[in-house]
Amino acid sequence: MTTNPDAVIIGAGHNSLACACHLAARGWKVAVYEQNAAPGGAVKTGEYTLPGFRHDWAAMNLSLFAGSAFHTQHAAELAGHGLGFAPTANPFSSVFPDGRWLGISNDPALTTARVRGFSGADADAWTALTARFPAEAEAIFGVLGSPMNLRAFSSLGWKTWRKRGGGGTLDLARFLMMSPRAWLDQTFESDHVKATLAAWGMHLDFAPDVAGGAVFPYLEAMAGQAFGMVLGAGGADAMTRAMVKMIEARGGAVHCNSPVAGINHAAGRAFGVILKDGTLIDAEKAVIANVAPSALLKLTGGSGDSRHDTAMEKFQHAPGTMMIHLAMDALPDWPAPELKRFAYVHLAPSMDQMARTYTQAKAGLLPDEPVIVCGQPTVVDPSRAPAGKHVLWLQVRMAPGQIKGDAKGEITATSWAEAAEPFAGRALDILEGYAPGTRSKILAQHIVTPDMLEADNPNLIGGDQVCGSHHLHQHFMNRPARGYADGTTPIKNLYHTGAAVWPGGGTGAGPGTLLAKKLAGN
Repeated sequence: MTTNPDAVIIGAGHNSLACACHLAARGWKVAVYEQNAAPGGAVKTGEYTLPGFRHDWAAMNLSLFAGSAFHTQHAAELAGHGLGFAPTANPFSSVFPDGRWLGISNDPALTTARVRGFSGADADAWTALTARFPAEAEAIFGVLGSPMNLRAFSSLGWKTWRKRGGGGTLDLARFLMMSPRAWLDQTFESDHVKATLAAWGMHLDFAPDVAGGAVFPYLEAMAGQAFGMVLGAGGADAMTRAMVKMIEARGGAVHCNSPVAGINHAAGRAFGVILKDGTLIDAEKAVIANVAPSALLKLTGGSGDSRHDTAMEKFQHAPGTMMIHLAMDALPDWPAPELKRFAYVHLAPSMDQMARTYTQAKAGLLPDEPVIVCGQPTVVDPSRAPAGKHVLWLQVRMAPGQIKGDAKGEITATSWAEAAEPFAGRALDILEGYAPGTRSKILAQHIVTPDMLEADNPNLIGGDQVCGSHHLHQHFMNRPARGYADGTTPIKNLYHTGAAVWPGGGTGAGPGTLLAKKLAGN
């Protein structure tokens, strides 16, 4: 009787783990091989500054995971393995140089009143968006959760057409192609309101003028108001640890410190993987690679399909991110004390500033005024720091993977080893400008540069936290390449998953879940 696993999975990111969990729940024997000492990929937590201060390495917001099809189906089992969430009714806010601020809370009346403080017309627009959200969400989430193959997409299109009519379906398609600025300019009049929502585009790679980006500010605003936000109890790694335990409880295994050097295939069929130490691991049914497209090409040595191989080689990545983890004696003193209640405080003053920042980073320049996402997880989950203390989770967006210069003309270094401190200083200067005295509250800090993110997780090329641009030419049926958005490859029994595959980045585990259901038949 064979002891080979049914599925061998390369990489232990959350899409791999979700795929393995679902397959294991369907009776498959699974084995996951991870190069790092710990599973999780970008979803992990550690004491990177001082003992007792727990920082999320990259991903912090687990709302997409909590609302995902995977979690909905396996929630009870994951909870039994220790998964817990820390919810907040105050998901995000923006503060502006003039001292004004706007926060989105899980209270439509309160949020609408805040919007009305900027514009009566915008409050009316917000009210209309709120009323339409349930119907719009059903259609949009239907698209984002659908397998991206011709049959499924045709079926979804027909159902949408029957429900919304021809005009409504075309309106939805138009919206999905709009840039954040186009939609925001058509919907609101206040620049403060527009900037508050546009900041969400910068969490991916949708600067204000990039087509296809409007849906993300819209969904984050409306979903944040409708559902709030959830973090992982004790850290984002709560979901990673629970999925590993679920895999092990069902007879599977997650092997860390086990880098994969190659995929064993011949005559157009994959048979297993070759570990870096030379060990051969055979797979009975499937080899699943949660890797960046360029890495898939290297692991196979070529699939024999020139179009697919070229797409893997030329796959485009988003600009990078710098992370700054801070152990704090106290929270920043924001212009309004209410801001200390929010999970996120965005420092992104205008759409023009965001567009400039994005263009500078794409050109290889250190932006003169990067967008700062200031996460305040201990507001939601005090267990992440000693009593009375806090952690701040700073994302500095955008940052070039390879530095060609400095847009501000101050930093001469072109290596991240030398540019890290001064660029982090620029980000902290921005934070200090909005909340004076913050620097004096810092107990310790840990800077994570784009090249450090990539060194830790090769999928994050150039510090790209979403493993590939989501621009329209590389999204929907084109993610990662036309004909392969369902996780298949030209090599039989070899499958591709992770953020590079439809539906892309985020903590929703969509790519892993869709692939597992495809392989298991449900």
